[in-house]
Amino acid sequence: GDYTDFYSSRQHATNIGIMFRGKENALMPNWLHLPVGYHGRASSVVVSGTPIRRPVGQISPSNDKPPVFSACKRLDMELEMAFFIGPGNKHGEPIPISRAHEHIFGMVLMNDWSARDIQKWEYVPLGPFLSKSFGTTISPWVVTMEALMPFMLPNPVQDPKPLPYLRDEEPYTFDIQLFVALKGEGMSKPTTICTSNFKHMYWTMKQQLAHHSINGCNLQPGDLLASGTISGPDPESFGSLLELSWNGTKEIDLGSGQSRKFLQDGDEVILTG
Repeated sequence: GDYTDFYSSRQHATNIGIMFRGKENALMPNWLHLPVGYHGRASSVVVSGTPIRRPVGQISPSNDKPPVFSACKRLDMELEMAFFIGPGNKHGEPIPISRAHEHIFGMVLMNDWSARDIQKWEYVPLGPFLSKSFGTTISPWVVTMEALMPFMLPNPVQDPKPLPYLRDEEPYTFDIQLFVALKGEGMSKPTTICTSNFKHMYWTMKQQLAHHSINGCNLQPGDLLASGTISGPDPESFGSLLELSWNGTKEIDLGSGQSRKFLQDGDEVILTG
């Protein structure tokens, strides 16, 4: 199937905006009106345990110097969840939000590996390319929506109210506690660096699906739609190293005399939920 990645955590989008545009322009004008997303590369979605090779690409060392070809020096992880499409829709026939739940089969954990320095140079104007397509890891088991129903919660009120095609009469999310641990070479055990929750997402899976198909795009059985980085309101709930290290300005303590700003060769990242 195909793969689409969204950007649906308000806290994550705000954090990134503050870092690169300032507090006054943290959210882009469209963010509160639609679930922002982009088309990812399905061929490099791999199952948990598959080694990820450090990517190479163009990096801009500074604004006044030309780019260089280099191995990524700011390799990051992103805590995400994703869902698989069940039946899907025919080309030209959007899925109304009232029936979106019928097309969501189940969920997996996802690590959307990201090369931040490659991304910084390449992403304008069409978004990430080589900085994301080198690898995306998902958990080996799909948890069905029926199994998640006991953990259903009302979704937070959205302000401004979405346009009618995104307006859900039964807005809900799920209380899924999530953890990220990191184990460096030589460490006897992993250290938890993030504790977050899926309930922090602003845009719901049903809204993502309805928006994806509103132009007539046909979603097919097995297509994978990802949440985007799941960050909560507290620093310990930030779902990426970019946020946890605040763009590399802070060290993340791993104990055993080790710390990180971004991933080093040999690091193991463990996502649990």
